Amino acid sequence: MARYFVTRHRGAMDWALRAGIKAQQVAHLDVSTIARGDEVYGTLPVSLAGEVCQRGARYFHLTLDIPHGHRGAELSASDMDAMGASIEEYEVKKV
Repeated sequence: MARYFVTRHRGAMDWALRAGIKAQQVAHLDVSTIARGDEVYGTLPVSLAGEVCQRGARYFHLTLDIPHGHRGAELSASDMDAMGASIEEYEVKKV
């Protein structure tokens, strides 16, 4: 079983480590490498999250409420804590 955290942001990876998530950081996810039982963390587009789940892997979404003035800015792990960052597991499927 592999664990991937899909992010280009250092602050997000720092936050994940502080939250006890031990995963390989990848900037872009190649879904063809995902196998049954793998775990994928991040903020994937719904179609990509669906592909992850279709392959039998688990998808954990990084959720946080980013105020308008902070969108597009680099956030630190502390910033993410202040914005209520959390991980929520989703099962995504196309209907």
